[in-house]
Amino acid sequence: MKRRDSLKYIVLGSAAATLPLHGCETKEEKEAVVSPPENDEHHYGRTEEEKARDERLMEETFFTEHEMDTITVLSALILPANEKYGSAVDAGVPDFIEFIVKDMPHHQVPMRGGLMWMDHRANSLFDKEFKSLTEAEQKQILDEIAFNDENAPEEVKPGIAFFRLMRNLTVTGYYTSEIGLKDLDFKGNVPNVWDGVPEDVLQQHGVAYDPEWLAKCVDQSKRGDIAQWDDEGNLIT
Repeated sequence: MKRRDSLKYIVLGSAAATLPLHGCETKEEKEAVVSPPENDEHHYGRTEEEKARDERLMEETFFTEHEMDTITVLSALILPANEKYGSAVDAGVPDFIEFIVKDMPHHQVPMRGGLMWMDHRANSLFDKEFKSLTEAEQKQILDEIAFNDENAPEEVKPGIAFFRLMRNLTVTGYYTSEIGLKDLDFKGNVPNVWDGVPEDVLQQHGVAYDPEWLAKCVDQSKRGDIAQWDDEGNLIT
């Protein structure tokens, strides 16, 4: 199995949809929450306080230019471009990580410390900083830290912990981007295929479908059609 496919299955296997539950709201209250202002650039349903906080975080800078260069190199190594889709860099993952560490400050020390470790390891092995290494040299270091090996040398274990976080942020950023969703072949919400109650169950209860309704309701070739009703509430098609 290709490494990119492995990461894809990790995302699909760990994804969980969590939908907020709302009480009884008036139409006006719902519209106040759902409808974004016309000049809202993002249209992603944030409160005014949340949008103000996002804007403030966007204006701040956490990583240095050198750190961002290293993050860019690492994210491209973790998820490079393939024949159909761009890399993690093309999907904007470095900027995503920059935002996440400001939004979730507990990631700041592990990320900054991990980036320092990467340069230290590169200097120890090749007398260069990580971003200046050849791709083969960079991958040699990644081979040391890409797996959670309990028997790894002590000097490598900080790199293992850092790479776990870096890989998780990269995969999350990529597969929640437009490019990543296309790579997943994500179709959004689509109706399930339903062929009706099984025939043996119908026979068990001594019932059967009306052939006319069966043709109208359980014809999968028409599953995308919108039902039409007459003025008396009878299903037309």
